[in-house]
Amino acid sequence: MEASAGAAYAAGLRVARVQAVVAPVSTVTIQGAFLLVLGIGGARVAAGAISVGDLVAFIMFLFFLVLPLGQAVNAYTQVQAGLGALHRIEEVLAVPAEDASDRPTVTVAEWPAPSAPAVPMIEFDRVGFGYPGGPAVLHEVSFAVPAGTRTALVGPSGAGKSTLLALVERFYEVTDGALRLGGVDVRDLPRDVLRAGLGYVEQEAPVLAGTLRENLLITAPGAAEARLRAVLDEVNLGHLVERAPEGLDVQVGEGGVLLSGGERQRLAIARALLAGPPVLLLDEPTSNLDARNEAALRRAIDAVAVRRTLLIVAHRLSTVVDADQIVVLDGGRVVATGSHDDLTVTSPLYRELAAHQLLVG
Repeated sequence: MEASAGAAYAAGLRVARVQAVVAPVSTVTIQGAFLLVLGIGGARVAAGAISVGDLVAFIMFLFFLVLPLGQAVNAYTQVQAGLGALHRIEEVLAVPAEDASDRPTVTVAEWPAPSAPAVPMIEFDRVGFGYPGGPAVLHEVSFAVPAGTRTALVGPSGAGKSTLLALVERFYEVTDGALRLGGVDVRDLPRDVLRAGLGYVEQEAPVLAGTLRENLLITAPGAAEARLRAVLDEVNLGHLVERAPEGLDVQVGEGGVLLSGGERQRLAIARALLAGPPVLLLDEPTSNLDARNEAALRRAIDAVAVRRTLLIVAHRLSTVVDADQIVVLDGGRVVATGSHDDLTVTSPLYRELAAHQLLVG
């Protein structure tokens, strides 16, 4: 990674140097050619070798030739840039698609509801994992998330919190152990069936340029207006519709620039809720918010947690104190599990994190 970044930096410097030289060299060359023709031509006119008309005609021909040459060089440059972009596109197209499943699958009717109240909605059973070509980042991780509860993941940077969410989504496959949802091994679930039962809200919630309605309909194209408004109210975003005469057709701007950070985050949660998932995964939902937006987002999370199972990667103490269960990770291992009150007594690492408000990256 460091070598690749250094090579890219060096290549950028070389390109900048070439661009800095090309423009002045081109200008000097054109002006020099004009002065050379004018000087030699003027001398030949004075000597009577050519007429003034011939000199003027030659200079005009020179100008007519310079413009196409410049356009040809510019076209060559654009073609090279296009070939570079095409190469990157071909690299992306060459990435193999995910297999629907590589093991016997279950049907939609068999999942995601647990078969019995005692069956946890999410269960990590001695899970180990390492990214391709790298060392192991998770080591025998075991904990369970009962259905209808809220579990928070906390720990130092690099402890493996976001990796756990990626494994639940099957962005990667577990290396050792088993990960079960509703009592079913995730490897027995086709990815489309699995992800239809999950709502995933990233830390940097993407918002597309367009209207509020268009952003909501991404996950539920057939949703009625009443349903859209109800979901917005559920995540405390009803004011966006009320304050704008366009209603749901109000523009949100490129990348959601017309919305605050908290509003973008809550909009992402609203999109996830429209799909009706029983399991909601939240990756650091409040880490970049101010106190006011954090409070609004907490109220939204409290509202949606009533009927769903939540697994939250948390960087703020206020996000975890009300969790039914807190899992403390360090170095890819579970070092403590319990409530906030219990962990402040039993876990030195959690006490340290809580003292620093869990703002550890």
